Amino acid sequence: MSESFAAVEIIAAKRDKHELTDAQIDWVIRAYTDSDVADEQMSALLMAILLNGMNNREIFRWTDAMIASGEKMNWSMLDRPTVDKHSTGGVGDKITLPLAPLVAACGAAVPQLSGRGLGHTGGTLDKLESIKGWKASISNQEMLKVLQECGAVICAAGSGLAPADKKLYALRDVTGTVQSIPLIASSIMSKKIAEGTSALVLDVKTGSGAFMSDPKVASSLAKVMVDLGKRAGVETRALVTAMDVPLGLTVGNSLEIRETLEVLSGAGPSDVVELTLILANEMLDAAKVKTKINPEAALKNGAAMDVWRKMIEAQGGDNNAPLPVAKEKFEVTADASGKLLSLDALQVGVSAWRLGAGRQKQGDTLQLGAGIEIHAKPGDIVKKGQTILTLHTDEAARFDRARESLAGAFTIGEENSKVSQLPLIIERIEG
Repeated sequence: MSESFAAVEIIAAKRDKHELTDAQIDWVIRAYTDSDVADEQMSALLMAILLNGMNNREIFRWTDAMIASGEKMNWSMLDRPTVDKHSTGGVGDKITLPLAPLVAACGAAVPQLSGRGLGHTGGTLDKLESIKGWKASISNQEMLKVLQECGAVICAAGSGLAPADKKLYALRDVTGTVQSIPLIASSIMSKKIAEGTSALVLDVKTGSGAFMSDPKVASSLAKVMVDLGKRAGVETRALVTAMDVPLGLTVGNSLEIRETLEVLSGAGPSDVVELTLILANEMLDAAKVKTKINPEAALKNGAAMDVWRKMIEAQGGDNNAPLPVAKEKFEVTADASGKLLSLDALQVGVSAWRLGAGRQKQGDTLQLGAGIEIHAKPGDIVKKGQTILTLHTDEAARFDRARESLAGAFTIGEENSKVSQLPLIIERIEG
């Protein structure tokens, strides 16, 4: 290391609202990755960043230092352009699952490094582990092989990719420093840039069930991430999309796989299909792929499903094995007749988490069959006594707390009432 600093000086500089120099940032990220800076010192620095922010130069340098902490992947040996999509996460957001094979069916390669769920937002890898035999962790060589054979791969990031981010992410989670635009943007983009994709589409969620509930804050985050991508030579664009209502009609691991298979069969809920097609077209455009088949046709004619089955099988999954089903069910019914005016994504997400679909801390075991089926969405006319939600869990004792989370989660009004809900696509940002 060419220059050395004292961690306490860097903490004090940010505490007193000064800019960190490039050399300070490079040193503190390297030293923390090498365990030369203690967790309590990095915690103090993260809190100072959360409270006092960073300018663009600092964010760019912080991101570069995190990328430099590990390997950078290279897909130049593939015979087609690469494109990836990242979602900031939400309730019922299973879009990655049908999207990756769909975009591959239309001619791009999709190296999709995904994560696990924490709290009320689900994780793509957890959902896929509902499929018997499917494995999330594969080597870089296996990843390349699946990409070459199938055109898409969904797997866990290897330990060599942005190791600084892995340490920082775990620390932010337990120190109340998650909600910081510089830290979120650098965390996401260091992994995506190190992943080596040539194009990237970001799906930044907003609304009650999202990380960023305020659309203005979500837009600011999207702009910073698009700038980071462009600066690294990755063709990047972002969509700010709605997460005030759960996406689709299922929340929970195996339930969302079932819904994915419906979408890949040319059916499925209209909001999931619409967002999947919008993102597929953005990805193909960003990757400059001239498609022989358009995404809508690839969903209808089974081409996307063919890629899905091949991709699942390539990672050890049994396409014909039955999906896990929870042992117990409970129906939540309408207490009046009228129009469903709202369905709060956060409350549904927390309820699914309490049923066993999510984890409280890293390493918790999930119930793969747990979750919630949604039978009516805002705008639907419902009758008193009609089932609105079906709760699924293996342990009936979980129903009480799950139902507590749903107090006031949906409202029913007059049939002529207006539904107030975010549009599916709120903003598009191309830098």
